Amino acid sequence: MGEAFALSAALCFGVTHFVCGVLAKRSDGVTVALYGQISGTIASVPLLWLGSSSPGALGWGALSGLGTAAGIGCLYLAMGRGAVSIAAPASDLGAAVLPVLVGIVFLAERPAVFALVGMVAALPAIYLVSRGKETGASDLSSLGLALLAGVGLGTHFVAIGAIGPHDGFAPIVVSRLVSVLPLAFLAAVRSKLTMPAKPMVGAAAAGVVGTLATVLYFVATRSELVATAAVLSALYPAIPVVLALVFLRERISRRQVAGLLCAGAAIGLIAASGN
Repeated sequence: MGEAFALSAALCFGVTHFVCGVLAKRSDGVTVALYGQISGTIASVPLLWLGSSSPGALGWGALSGLGTAAGIGCLYLAMGRGAVSIAAPASDLGAAVLPVLVGIVFLAERPAVFALVGMVAALPAIYLVSRGKETGASDLSSLGLALLAGVGLGTHFVAIGAIGPHDGFAPIVVSRLVSVLPLAFLAAVRSKLTMPAKPMVGAAAAGVVGTLATVLYFVATRSELVATAAVLSALYPAIPVVLALVFLRERISRRQVAGLLCAGAAIGLIAASGN
């Protein structure tokens, strides 16, 4: 069951990134992310009534929010300096690898053999699906920021997974709220705190879906290993590729086709390990 929640989280993460990616072509990307996080925070408020949480869990929620803000901020800066096909796979690889390492080294998690093989297959899937063209020397300048983005996003996954099984959903509200503050500061420094009404509505809707994604991932970690749930959730780059193919009439490369097939194999292996 945990695999289903993690894959649902990947679907929601993918939809959120697709919508925000389209909006970022018309408005500043950081501003789009800011309004998405604001709406996501508002949408998360009812979660406060779904059980109580310990101070430690709220602390993990705050760390998750900082990781989210750092990940989004660095990712958009990386995309501004270089190709998305370099920034996206680098950040997604970091987001997937960090929880796996933390789960195995610090949480003494021991995934089944099929799950380990599936996770190994998922990593090149994330990389291949996110790549759309050959890289050039100019793309390498964004690699460092993209790797930092991966650390931030990976921190988000780890922090959410570290919340105790008896804690409520309040840490997610804290996470959303904390993520807004650094993004608001960055947008203010860039003098881009406002955006047109229609893109704002789209960003707000995407933010709500993003919060749903975090909730689904949170639920997945309660019935699945953090390493497994994080890798499955990090398969979300496949979603924007498919949506762009259908709605934007974009072409996908042979690498992306190979990545989609690899992702399918990874999902099958990880899901089979839980049966």
